[in-house]
Parts: sequence; C-alpha cells; structure tokens
Amino acid sequence: MLMEACCRTTDQDTVLDVLRSVEGPFAFVFFDAASSRLVFGRDRLGRRSLLFNQEGGLRLSSIAETTSPAWKEVEADGIYVLDLSTWSRNPEEAFSPRPWYQEDGETILNIGAFNWTLPPPDAAPLTATSPSVMAIREKLTQSLKLRVLDVPTPPAHDASNDTRISVLFSGGLDCTVLARLASDLLPPDQGIDIINVAFENPRLASKVATSVDGVSIYEACPDRITGRKSFAELTAVCPERRWRLIAVDVPYQEVLAHRSQVIALMYPHNTEMDLSIAYALYFAARGIGMAQSHPSAATVEYATPARVLLSGLGADELFGGYVRHPSAFARGGYQSLLEEIKLDVGRLGKRNLGRDDRAMSHWGREVRFPYLDEQFVKWAIESPVWEKCDFGVGEEVTCIEPGKRVLRLLAQELGMTSVAREKKRAIQFGSRTAKMESGKTKGTMLIAP
Repeated sequence: MLMEACCRTTDQDTVLDVLRSVEGPFAFVFFDAASSRLVFGRDRLGRRSLLFNQEGGLRLSSIAETTSPAWKEVEADGIYVLDLSTWSRNPEEAFSPRPWYQEDGETILNIGAFNWTLPPPDAAPLTATSPSVMAIREKLTQSLKLRVLDVPTPPAHDASNDTRISVLFSGGLDCTVLARLASDLLPPDQGIDIINVAFENPRLASKVATSVDGVSIYEACPDRITGRKSFAELTAVCPERRWRLIAVDVPYQEVLAHRSQVIALMYPHNTEMDLSIAYALYFAARGIGMAQSHPSAATVEYATPARVLLSGLGADELFGGYVRHPSAFARGGYQSLLEEIKLDVGRLGKRNLGRDDRAMSHWGREVRFPYLDEQFVKWAIESPVWEKCDFGVGEEVTCIEPGKRVLRLLAQELGMTSVAREKKRAIQFGSRTAKMESGKTKGTMLIAP
C-alpha cells in the first residue's frame, strides 16, 4: 500500500491516510527512493517497539545498545517524514512529524468519539441480561478471532501437542476471560497454555521460612493463588479443552543472572517500576516452568511451543478498573469518573508497550492485545459509562464490584463466578517483582547500574 501511495503522489497526507486505514500493531521504516524520503512510525497505540537515535546522524531500531544515552522511543502520535535531500543542509526543517489526528477534545487516538453522557435518573443497573454484556462478548470475540485463529504451527511442531496460543495469566478477570473466550474459538484439538509467573522476593522471603505450612514461597505469591483458582474454574467450565498451566518459578539468583539482559531490553526506560514489570513479562514470555493439565494432575517440566501470547492489558483503562476510578467517582460523581477514564484511554499510546514488546519478543514470541483492538476500543469509548462500570449502584446490590462490572458480568455468564469477583492487582505486586531488595524503593527511582 505504501509503495502504491508513494508512486501515485508525493503528498505526505496521502501516505498518512494509507497508514490511518491500517489497524493492528505495527512499527515500520520505509524508504521512498523516488522522493528521497524516509518514513517511519508506530501504530497509534504503540504496541510495537521502535527507537531512534540522532547522535551523529539518525539510527532507527527495535532495540538499542545501552552504551548510548541518546536512544528514545518513537512517539506513537503519528508518522515521521525525513527529507533526505535537505537533511544535510537543514536537519530541523527536513524532519516533519505528521500526527495521526488533529486533537479536537472528543476524538481519542483517531479511533472514536468519547461518550461524555451522564446517566439519567432512571438508568437501570447493569445485570447479566443488559445489552452491553451481550455486546462486549460479541466485540471481544471478534477481536479474539483476528488474534487466535489461523496462527501458523510453531517451529519444530509436535503433532501430539498442537498448542499455538499462550495467555499471560495472573488468574485475574481480564486474562481469564480472554482464555475462556479463546477456548470457544479454537479447534478442539488445539491446546491453550496459560503462563503464571512467581518470584522469590528476598525482602519478603527473609521474614518467613522457605515454606509456610508446606506451601512454597512461590505458591504463596498472590498471582499464583489466583492463577490456580482460575485455572480450576477454566478446566471446570471447559473440560474438553486441553489446558496447561505453566507455573514459572523464578529464584532471586536467576533474576540477578538475567538483570543486565532485562535492563538492556527495556532501555531507554530505566526506573525501578520499569524493571519490576519487565522482569515479570520477560520470564513469563520465556515460557518454561512446571506444567499440569488439571489441578489434580502431576506436574512436569515444560516449555510452551506457542509463539503467540495474549495479554489482558487495556481493560482497566476502558472499563474503570483502577483504584483511582472509584476515588474519582467519590470525589465528583460520574463527571469526575469520565474525566479520569478519558485521561487513561488517551494515555494508552504512552503505556510503555514498546518496553513490553522488547522484553517478550526477546524469546521469539509475539504479544497480542485483544482489548486494544481498534474496533473494540471504539465501541468501549463510545458506550455510556454506566453500561460499563456503574459506580452509582453499590456492590451490595449486585454482589459484584462496580469497576469493570460489564466484564465481570460476562465472566459470570461464562460460568466463572469466582473470576467475576477477583480484585485488581498490579503485575509487579501479584508476581512479587516489586521492591525486591528494599521496601523503601519507589517505582520512579532510577535503577542502579
């Protein structure tokens, strides 16, 4: 498409219009020899890594060497055009950023118009039969179809273990719903691996014995507890599916052994929070651990053959799942809640997904984000807020908390009553990668070399 657009015209807007029509994750560098232009950029949600370095010229790469402090993430706000014919004479004028969209206060990420409507006094509370619950199932299923069907067989394919999809699996609401719906779509002979990671945190381990009541420090991790509980629900509601829970246990010494590699991959990000998140994604994407096909089955050493990973990122931003969302509602009702959600959705393109892409693609795997499908995001931001998270109706009425209630009701309809009630927990705390050495460490602190 780019070749055709460049042959047709030299107008930069034509190239931008072509790229605006492309949905899904991408990062690209395109050399237009006819007009002596270099065009590069990332998708509007920043799902793939692209870095640049203007030290002594211009370098573009999906990864960077940490010896140079000049590497930066290419912003996911549009495409960038470099006129090579004038660059040597006037570098600043030769460099022309072209935004994906013109910000008008309503349209978000050039995807859809944010719905500011406040609920009417007689708005019905969300229930399992609400239209939005049926709609989210339809929209999310459509997004998953694009991401899990027709995945090629992995290298060194083993016919006895046809597993092409893995899920980054904390056992929380977002990832478990993805696993459950993916099971409805995949052929019956394909397995689904769900990867659950837990770390030895020396700061916490020093306070307790290696095991408490016979439970290892890994099994005591919050994400491992919820992971096993949700695994049991998945095997109960979809007994015909060949599930495999991969328990990835990461000793602290192994963390130290891989520390320099993880720091290099996440660069130019360099805070303690970046490192704790990158650790969890890096070791999860490696996909090596102790696996079992059923909660009562024996465990065996296992490495997932799947090359596609599913991530539940994006649901919290779209459906009011963060702790700050009920705080915003308490502060100023639905108006404050809407303002907070719009800020979160508008920042999706700056969510450091390039960092995450580098950490996981190191192992030759591709992460896909069903909640960040453009059509799904469009539906979510254009839907009325009370049809997604009705904070005006307390938990005591529905027995399900208001945050992400539409997704919780879907989980309940899918037969997962325990998953529907799971609380939100950040990956670095659930897997215990946060504050490994000192409880006084702050996420914004720069990492020590």
